[in-house]
Amino acid sequence: MKEEKNIEKAAPMELGEESIGRLLRKYAVPAIIAMTASSLYNMVDSIFIGQGVGSLAISGLAVTFPLMNISAAFGSLVGVGASALVSMLLGQKNYGMARRVLGNVMTMNVVLGVLLMIFGLAFLDPILYFFGASDNTIGYAREYMIYILIGNVVTHLYLGLNAVMRAAGRPKVAMWLTILTVVLNTILDPLFIFVFDMGIKGAAIATVLAQTVSLVWQLRLLFKREDVLHFEDGKVFTYDNKIARESLKIGLSPFLMNMASCFVVLLINNQLRRYGDQMGEGVGDLAIGAYGIVNRIIFLFVMVVMGFNQGMQPIAGYNYGAGKYDRVMKVFWKTVMWATIMVCLGFVVGTFIPEVAVRLFANEQTMIEIAARGFTIAVAAFPIVGFQMVASNFFQSIGMANKAIFLSLSRQVLFLIPCLVVVPLWFGIEGVWMALPISDAIATIVAAVLIVGLVRKFKKSPSTIGFKGVEES
Repeated sequence: MKEEKNIEKAAPMELGEESIGRLLRKYAVPAIIAMTASSLYNMVDSIFIGQGVGSLAISGLAVTFPLMNISAAFGSLVGVGASALVSMLLGQKNYGMARRVLGNVMTMNVVLGVLLMIFGLAFLDPILYFFGASDNTIGYAREYMIYILIGNVVTHLYLGLNAVMRAAGRPKVAMWLTILTVVLNTILDPLFIFVFDMGIKGAAIATVLAQTVSLVWQLRLLFKREDVLHFEDGKVFTYDNKIARESLKIGLSPFLMNMASCFVVLLINNQLRRYGDQMGEGVGDLAIGAYGIVNRIIFLFVMVVMGFNQGMQPIAGYNYGAGKYDRVMKVFWKTVMWATIMVCLGFVVGTFIPEVAVRLFANEQTMIEIAARGFTIAVAAFPIVGFQMVASNFFQSIGMANKAIFLSLSRQVLFLIPCLVVVPLWFGIEGVWMALPISDAIATIVAAVLIVGLVRKFKKSPSTIGFKGVEES
């Protein structure tokens, strides 16, 4: 009884009581720093590979993006769903069930991580060729992915546990662990690539080693019994069907979004090769590398928005679980405001100084020219796309899985894929880039319609839409 009182005192009660603005700053700033660091982590790999190995190595790295998206999809299926569930359970003060969710995260990430590693290594070359590798780039892509796949379980656990720690009211801890990973990777990358002359595989090994150190630190923290969310004695690895169903249902949205992203990148790579090779031999490979560069730069701004989303998630989830719907909508609109400011900054960089950003990654003039022009086109709809990104995550945060899934898939499957097929027929290689802002604009309109519907539902009958929880089994 005494232990439960101490646990309740340690629980993040502030989520339902403090001002939304103060809470969003407290939870979003560490998440933004962590997500920015994570984005820089990916950019560091690309910069060192581009400058230390060469332009074709950058193209080979770009070919691995779809396979890495598949890995991220399975990681988010478990981690994101579990973190949203933990937030809502803490809002209900159901601490025992929240700890059981933590055990499920360990079990499911290990199983999925091992299965994906085995499958990926067994069929690596056919997969990479399918995703756009050529005879010129397959060697680089293969060498990188072998080591990434070997460390796949570590990656899944590190990302999944970090998401759960944020949801449990420890955003600063999650931030510092991410920063630790970035710093270690930045130190190890040049060491392995230049000093040990390991080439592109050195970047992959550096990535896995950095994540391993942070994972060990996470596990150490999660064994502390004085914290509300910790591993129970003898129950580090647990499995509960009801918990799994609930967390997977919520995590299905980011899972499908990442899977769709995988096939979108596949289509983009193949379209860039097709229309690039029409401009000259070898231009297709350079265009794929150019997209890899632009994707990394855009990712920096997107990850900051995702940091705002991660700050919003525990606040929205906790208050939704507690039935405080006015606070739920207030945190949504504040997040939209800050997300819009950030994507507008990305729009300015892509419109006015794209070549400056691109030159950090490449020194081949044709690749630089393709990437700079593509960057400018790709961010054309950025001033409005922040709303769509926040809306998709918002529905996920309050357990409305169907709406979150629809928003996640509508941009990439319903709008982007048809645009990638049709628009290049008229505009060639530039049409591949133009498909991105066109689909962004349409998806934002759809998101606005769904948000308006939710606001009306909150006002008319809020008692019918609350989170029902997970029953004890």
